Amino acid sequence: MRFTILGAGALGSILGAHLSRAGHDVSMIARGERARVLQRQGLVLNGLSDIKARTAVVDDPRRLREADVLIIATKAIDTAKSLEPLKDLKVETALSVQNGVMKNELLAQVFGYSRTLGAMADFSGELLANGEVKFTRNVALHIGEEKGGLSPRVETLVKLIDDAGVRCVAAPDIRTREWSKFAGWIAQFPLAVLTRQITWKFLMDERSAAVIVRIVREAAALAKALDIPLVDMSPLPVPSIVRSTEGEAIAILNGLGQNFLEKSPEHRMSAQQDVLRGSRLEYVETLGYALDKAREAGVAMPTLDTCYRILSVAHP
Repeated sequence: MRFTILGAGALGSILGAHLSRAGHDVSMIARGERARVLQRQGLVLNGLSDIKARTAVVDDPRRLREADVLIIATKAIDTAKSLEPLKDLKVETALSVQNGVMKNELLAQVFGYSRTLGAMADFSGELLANGEVKFTRNVALHIGEEKGGLSPRVETLVKLIDDAGVRCVAAPDIRTREWSKFAGWIAQFPLAVLTRQITWKFLMDERSAAVIVRIVREAAALAKALDIPLVDMSPLPVPSIVRSTEGEAIAILNGLGQNFLEKSPEHRMSAQQDVLRGSRLEYVETLGYALDKAREAGVAMPTLDTCYRILSVAHP
């Protein structure tokens, strides 16, 4: 199958390397120094997988003509602008592994809802200074029809990616899964950036865990106002946290931190990796999107709003 992947950071590289190793035709869209690194040494993965793969490297996406599957793996920043050069690309299926929940709308504006799948990435990696990528978590990539349900194309794509080595599952309720991740992700984002602590540390600290609990509850209230059901799943069991007392909820987060300490002790959220690299943060497109929706729905999110204001000063 012909894959085009926009974005050669951690997630894009993990998918590209595994798919290429499995024998698929992979084109990586990258620019500047990252494109030069890929042309020089290819995709190099270590950690959970040791892979060296050569793929086509495309620095001008307007040269591309068609692809069976387009995967968006850039940061959520300037997504519409990033998609503009691809508007004439003939695509059978498009999906995004970006953080946030507005990604499917942006894809559908370019390729139409009939070609757009929902996706929720629950796997992680880190782009290292030498151009290699460390593959740190391989829980699952969830894929489903954006409007709900499954289909032969979803089942085919899921099996293909899973067989390649990135765990992948078919999701008949992809919107629920995307929002369930989003509610937990936006709760951790500010703590990862502002504390600069490795993941297990801010989950196991009672002070930062208490802030996460409050944002989780605010995010769950927003989902309820939008009539979106949530389920317990990675990164945080949002409904369980909402049902618990604050002390019980903090204990849940402490337990998750202990799990990270034992299984992924070096895991850092992508937002924290961006801070350490001096890259732009995607808080406007993610946290800001949640706050905009909350204002429209009349839902108060004071803890998230406070964190957002601090982030906007520290990282304008």
